[in-house]
Amino acid sequence: MFFGLDGDKLILIGVAAVLLLGPERLPKLAETLARFTVRARDWVNGAKDRVKDEMGEDFSDVEWRKLDPRQYDPRRIIRDALLEDAPVPTVRAAAAGAALTTAAAVGMDAAGEAALRFERGAAVPFDDEAT
Repeated sequence: MFFGLDGDKLILIGVAAVLLLGPERLPKLAETLARFTVRARDWVNGAKDRVKDEMGEDFSDVEWRKLDPRQYDPRRIIRDALLEDAPVPTVRAAAAGAALTTAAAVGMDAAGEAALRFERGAAVPFDDEAT
């Protein structure tokens, strides 16, 4: 149907137009709308003819369905773009690797418990570049 409108909605729009515009102005508005529609169709056909003339024989080879912007789904485009590249480490994997490196540097075992015990009153190691 016309822009996804079914018959009931078109009738409702027509009744509302008659009530709002009145029977005097409605025929003139319908005539203006018809003229505008014809001009728009002529403009589109003229543009299509110009494209045919400029493209020549290649015009019939174009797959117009592929160029329809309504077919593009941003989620699919992003997913396809991400799958084209080589896999990169995720944030979670990078954080786990950093935690293991840090644990090894400060002397922790795999369970996260300190392997080195500091004695009471002894100086605690301090990193000046940590922050």
